[in-house]
Amino acid sequence: MQPARTIAIIGAGAAGLFAAIFAARNAPPGTRVVAFDGAKKLGAKILVSGGGRCNVTHHVIRADDYAGGSRNAIKKVLRSFTVDDTVAFFAACGVELKHEDTGKLFPTSDRARSILNALLTAAYDAGAELLTEHRVSGISVAHDKATSPAPRFQIQTSQGPFTAHNVILATGGLALPATGSDGFGYQLARHLGHTVTDTWPALVPLLLTKNHWLTTLSGIALDTELTLNAAPSGTQSGTGKVLHRQTGATLFTHFGLSGPAPMDISRHFTAHQAAQPHGATLTANLLPGRQPQALDTALIQHAATHPHLTVLQALEVHLPTRLAAALIEHQVHTQPNRPLAHLPKDARRRLVTALTALPLPITTDRGYAHAEVTAGGVPLTEIQLATMHSRHCPGLHLAGEILNVDGRIGGYNFQWAWCTGRLAGLAAATDINPDSSECTVKP
Repeated sequence: MQPARTIAIIGAGAAGLFAAIFAARNAPPGTRVVAFDGAKKLGAKILVSGGGRCNVTHHVIRADDYAGGSRNAIKKVLRSFTVDDTVAFFAACGVELKHEDTGKLFPTSDRARSILNALLTAAYDAGAELLTEHRVSGISVAHDKATSPAPRFQIQTSQGPFTAHNVILATGGLALPATGSDGFGYQLARHLGHTVTDTWPALVPLLLTKNHWLTTLSGIALDTELTLNAAPSGTQSGTGKVLHRQTGATLFTHFGLSGPAPMDISRHFTAHQAAQPHGATLTANLLPGRQPQALDTALIQHAATHPHLTVLQALEVHLPTRLAAALIEHQVHTQPNRPLAHLPKDARRRLVTALTALPLPITTDRGYAHAEVTAGGVPLTEIQLATMHSRHCPGLHLAGEILNVDGRIGGYNFQWAWCTGRLAGLAAATDINPDSSECTVKP
């Protein structure tokens, strides 16, 4: 006997699994909930997240921590499933979360496998089917009022065709293609009537100019304040309008910059590089919170009270020795053992600039292969936020990274996946599609 109704979820990552769980838990008896995924094993991106520990969420989640959609729209979605709700959900699945000093929440096991197993078990216990090695290659729409008031979706997969009354697109984006993300969901969304904004890598390390002296400092990490500036017309300097600021740890690598601050600002750098006619430039305050004039005054006073203190000794109080020595050589152009009191005014000002606005000649980012998330996607204006229901195609819902919302590093994107996946699953479970209009299917 055929089930009364079928809900198909395309993609069984974080958002797709949450959608499957809540759809199966809340659908009427006899409803078939099936998630299709092209991978042989599910959860590759979950398993590599957070260094293999899975940063499930953050202790404080705000709309300002996200980019892409409007703040009010994002806030509405985030309110539907809070951090406390996330903690409670996983606790009910037998996984306790711990709050680390950074604000990140991880499973107490420190194993991402704990999170994936909890999601898979919850999906199976709810009655959802998870079909691996079922790559979806297309979706077509028919409308047969004689059998159902809802659109019926014909889904083409590598294992044959399927029919569904409701579809949830949770295909992810383009980030980390090694885990199976290839962006095909954008093509499916366009075919079903949606637009897709430009996409680019986000939460991705940044590349410095080849052989830049900072690349010799691989392994050094410190807190910085990064500032993205618009370059004024006819210049390559970062003295224009401030476009974005980001405070956090920066890790110097053999290729450039990694760590939370560079990765958080990467999506803004790439976006403004494309949008600004003269590009955008990045600088680093190596002493976050210190202002140039106040620092200059402090250096003068310090030199007066400690006449034998060298420039290197003055910097070692604040910076790793290797970084301090390289900064003195390449930016101040003096000897590290020179007494601070003997430093000429112009050299002292170069030192202040190097400490508070160090130029970072970024060429590009490391691309989707090293990005944690995709910026861009289906606009939230095309989605009914309370249900993640498409405004263009009855019976279609969208969740997760396919939407034009991306969060900071630290569990924010998983929280977005939990929120949108849950909303889509709940709505699909109770959706009777009162709107009998057809999807506007694009070729």
